[in-house]
Amino acid sequence: MIRLTRINHVPMVLNADLIEHMETTPDTVISMLNGQKFVVLESSEQVIQKVIDFRREILRNGPPLVAESSY
Repeated sequence: MIRLTRINHVPMVLNADLIEHMETTPDTVISMLNGQKFVVLESSEQVIQKVIDFRREILRNGPPLVAESSY
C-alpha cells in the first residue's frame, strides 16, 4: 500500500498491486485494474518511487530466502 494525496488534498492509501497504468495530463491519473481512476497531486515519478520503496520494504521484511537443497 502506498500513501498518496488526491487532487482535493485528501490523503489516501492505494493498493500498489492493483495499478494498471498512469497518465500525466498534466495531473497524474492512476487507473486501477477494476476501472477506478484516481487523480493525485504526486507526479508519476513520485508514485513510481513509492511503489518501488513499498516493494523493497516487503522484500526486506519478508521471510528469509531458503537455498534449494540438492538431492
